[in-house]
Amino acid sequence: MIDTPRRVAVLGGNRTPFARANTAYRTASNHDLLTAALDGLVARFGLAGERLGQVTAGAVLKHSRDFNLTRETVLSTSLDPSTPASDVQMACATGLEATITIANKIALGQIDVGVSGGSDTTSDAPIAVSEGLRRLLLNLGAAKTVPQQLRAIAGFRPQHLAPLTPSVAEPRTGLSMGQHMARTAEHWKLTREAQDEVAAASHRNLAAAYERGFFDDLITPYLGLAKDNTLRPDSTVDKLAKLKTVFGDPTTATMTAGNSTPLTDGASAVLLAEETWAADHGIAALAWLIDAETAAVDFVHGAEGLLMAPVHAVPRLLARNDLSLADFDIVEIHEAFAATVLATLGAWESEEYCRQELGLSSALGSVDRSKLNVNGSSLATGHPFAATGGRIVASAAKQLAQLKAADGGPKRALISVCAAGGQGAAMILEA
Repeated sequence: MIDTPRRVAVLGGNRTPFARANTAYRTASNHDLLTAALDGLVARFGLAGERLGQVTAGAVLKHSRDFNLTRETVLSTSLDPSTPASDVQMACATGLEATITIANKIALGQIDVGVSGGSDTTSDAPIAVSEGLRRLLLNLGAAKTVPQQLRAIAGFRPQHLAPLTPSVAEPRTGLSMGQHMARTAEHWKLTREAQDEVAAASHRNLAAAYERGFFDDLITPYLGLAKDNTLRPDSTVDKLAKLKTVFGDPTTATMTAGNSTPLTDGASAVLLAEETWAADHGIAALAWLIDAETAAVDFVHGAEGLLMAPVHAVPRLLARNDLSLADFDIVEIHEAFAATVLATLGAWESEEYCRQELGLSSALGSVDRSKLNVNGSSLATGHPFAATGGRIVASAAKQLAQLKAADGGPKRALISVCAAGGQGAAMILEA
């Protein structure tokens, strides 16, 4: 019998460089991108011919042909074809949820090694026929006689030819994520300058990380791209201040294209394993996945903001592990918008909010800004929805390993990722 739970090691990761929509990857599909990320991971860790316990990944924007995306991706790589695969989807937290899925299977002793991942491309977004044309075609396909076929065809109307593109609005509110975030930014009285400072820091930190070679063993070039083409190394608060606002009331709006993530294409993959498997394969753990938590908020009927679920997930995660925000050496907060980061930090620092909304006896605490998104985050890298979680896990694990190597002491990382639908996920890594 296997003693559980077992420790789960984060051995490393790989991703494609991320690309602004309709640029370098405009002809690449989710399958192409995820295959590139997984191929790079297989090559980096010598996994060709290996049968892994499972590969779990997902995409937010999927064509009907992607119904078995991850399994088809596995079959396109040099992994043993007997490696099982599954799809998962949790909007922008898909990559983190995929990692949680694989980690739980390893911890329970069901598998010894697995890969989590995610892919998204807005350049190849699924465009469907109209509901009227879809229904007509179904009726035509079901018709068994010529008169039935003619009746089905007679129902055609010119407006049926109008295509349906993916909606950026929340189905239950009709508002886009940016519009929702603008409401949250106004509620927390977030200034334009503070948001631009977060954005400029993200680009500055990402540029510095590339300069020192941090991503050399985390990224595989793809289709001629060697680094994220969303990166603006010369970004400054002064330059960002010149951009027009794009969300919210024009008279009070603070959000711009510069302090919001761009539509992005890309994919990522993370290798996780039980420690004996890792030792047998000569692969050192970068970090250990300690725990994770998911959460959801009622953004439809309640007063909570759409992207505030991680604010609720983190206190529960910390309480379960008897930790505080001060116990972390790095903190990764997904930068869906600069306002998301600031609202999250503000909520944790607010005693009133923490008492009323989180049920705490006091404020959760503050995050040392020098420990926040130290290698850049989504405002600079871009945000291919399902790929972001894997990017963050791999980068955080490597950063922890480097910090531990520098002084030998134990190190911790806190990860927070918001998602559409009022959901979110959080995770703790240790090295």
